[in-house]
This record gives sequence, C-alpha cells and structure tokens, in this order.
Amino acid sequence: MKLRPLTPITTIAPLLFTALCAIASTTHAAADTSRATIQHTVDAAIQPLMTKDGVHGMAVGVIVAGQPYVFDYGVASTETGKPVTQDTLFEIGSVSKTFTATLASYAQVSGKLSLSDRTSQYLPSLQGSPFGNVSLVNLGTHTPGVLPLQVPDEIQNDAQFLRYLKAWKPGCAPGTCRTYSNPGIGTLGLITAKSMGDAFTPLMQQRLFPALGLKHSYIDVPQARMPDYAQGYKKDGAPIRVAPGVLSAEAYGVKTTATDLTRFLQANMNLVQIDPAWQRAITATHTGYFTAGVMTQDLIWEQYAYPVTLKTLLEGNSATMAMKATPVTAIEPPLAPQQDVWINKTGSTNGFGTYVAFIPGKQLGIVMLANRNVPIEDRVTVAHRILTALGAAGAR
Repeated sequence: MKLRPLTPITTIAPLLFTALCAIASTTHAAADTSRATIQHTVDAAIQPLMTKDGVHGMAVGVIVAGQPYVFDYGVASTETGKPVTQDTLFEIGSVSKTFTATLASYAQVSGKLSLSDRTSQYLPSLQGSPFGNVSLVNLGTHTPGVLPLQVPDEIQNDAQFLRYLKAWKPGCAPGTCRTYSNPGIGTLGLITAKSMGDAFTPLMQQRLFPALGLKHSYIDVPQARMPDYAQGYKKDGAPIRVAPGVLSAEAYGVKTTATDLTRFLQANMNLVQIDPAWQRAITATHTGYFTAGVMTQDLIWEQYAYPVTLKTLLEGNSATMAMKATPVTAIEPPLAPQQDVWINKTGSTNGFGTYVAFIPGKQLGIVMLANRNVPIEDRVTVAHRILTALGAAGAR
C-alpha cells in the first residue's frame, strides 16, 4: 500500500482559519439580521405610539427565543435633551408589586412565613379584628374583602395605618371578590419584612435585587444615579416624579432600567442562572389562586390561557377590573405554574407608564417603559402586536 504524504500543518492552518472566519462571519451576520428584524418590528409599533400619546422617551426590552434585546427611543428629559440610554431609570409604578410578591414568596421558601398565615400572626394589634383574620395570600391577590385603591391621604405613618386596619370592615368576605389595592400588597410587604427581620427597602436593595443580578434597580435612587433618572411628565406636560408615602416602597416604589426589568422577566421564565431558592420563589408567584373575570389571579401577576386575544387582554387590564369589585372563585387546589400562558402586569405613576408581559412556553416577553402615563389600552395593544409578530417570526 502506498502511503500519501501528510499535508503540512502550514497548509492546514490557513485553510482552517479561513473556514472558522467564514462560520463566525455567517453567525454574526445572522445575529445582526435577527436583531435588525426584531428592531424593525418594535420600531414600527413603538414610534407611532409615542407620536399618538405625546411620549418623550421610552425604553423597550423584548425577549425572543430566550434572548434579550433592548431599544431606546427619544429623550429622558425635554429640559436637558438627554437621550434615553441603557442607563436610564424609569419609575415602574405597580410593576413594583411583582417584586414585593417575589420577596414574600422567598420568605415562604425560606420558612419565614406561609401565605396561608393570618395577618394578626405578624401584626398582633390586629388580633380580634376582621383584618386580622385575612390571609397573606388574600393580600397578594387583591382579595382581602375590599380595600381602597390608595392608602387614605390622612394616614401619614405605619402606626396610623395599623389603626386604620384595626377599624376596617370588609365589603365582602375574604376570597370572594377582587378589588385592586395598594394597601393590600403594601401590608404584605410590611409583614414580609417583619418576618425576615429587616426593613423592606434594605431587603429589596441589598438582597433581592443583587440575588437576581439587577444592578441598576432601586427604591431610593442614589445621588450618583440621579442624572440617569428620567423626568416624568403629566398629561399637561408638566414635569413630575413620584413622591414617597406610606407603603409606597412596597406598592409602587421601584425605579429601574429596561435592561434590568428584561432580566427580571428572563428570571421569571427560568432563563438566567440565579440561586435555586430565589428561582423557586419567582416561579411560585405564577401560581393561580383565583379566577377573576377573564383572567386568573396569581400572586400579583395576572395570567391568561395562551394564545389570548387582544380583546381579552383589554378586558382584563381595563379600568373596570382595576376600579370595581369583581367576584372571584378560588382555585382548589391552586393552579400550578403554567407554560402556555400570557402573564402580565401594568404599572403607572403620574409621570410614567409601564407594561410587562411574557409567555414562558415561548420564551417570549416584553418590557415597555415610558416617561408618560400612556393609556393602558395603548400599551397592551402595542405589546400584543409586537409579541404576536415576534412569536410568528420565531415559529417560522
């Protein structure tokens, strides 16, 4: 047998290098094309929204096939003209409640509390009162029995708030109707912090945010980051930012970037590596406890069977659902976290508007942050359009 001479390494190396470069170039080009296609879809929906609703600045994060993409639009402040960037901080309003729910869930995973516990177990002054018999899961699902949307203006501190709860009379039996409420989730945050032996804000800023890899999320924005804090705008164009109040940290106090909030959605879909106890806590917030109208009420999160129509989402996110009592039916046993569901939450302050939605089974999600309180129906409509388009593109 006649042996062929070996090809010299000096000949193979250039060929191998050229082949690897070609593969890398092709992969990079495909990634660029994918990002460009995604951005085109997002641009086509977001830019008309900004024009229609007079929004000065927005940041939008999308998750497609598990991968995050963030796009910035407009200015963080009309006064300075500073553009929205990856560092821009937005108020996220009631989306903050999902972080409070996560902390409460972590306290349960850690054995500090149980969501089946009664409030009086942690707030002894409420023993013997109707509110003292409300369960923690009722607080996290807006079902304690009719609380007001906001903490009453005359209440200036926690002691006054506890006296208010002591005198409270239910408008329906706990677990039979849903009324959207800041005081309810605020009380859950207060109890969670007490069970963990610390104040709420340090627990969020020193434990929860770092544990989830959120490097630019705050309740109290540090002075060094104030230049990145977007200016919010009221409907008449006047500048405004949220003012602290009783239970504001627990109910609507988080300020964050689109990048951090997108990562939070990734964590909600188990797409990033975090401590297993925190992951269990996050996933547990997707447990379905009540049916309320067209939606299922999880621990703060609201979910719908997927696919879901825009009409259904608009009904579930309507002012009627937010402002009026809705009869609920307890799910027994509670519905375990699902994959083929649309999970969402809106958030608003006087100067900012937020919407987040994700579909775990599709590894698909969206974060919308605006420095104006955009009408909720516009946020939901645009988000549904974007995720429908990106989901269809990903299926091809």
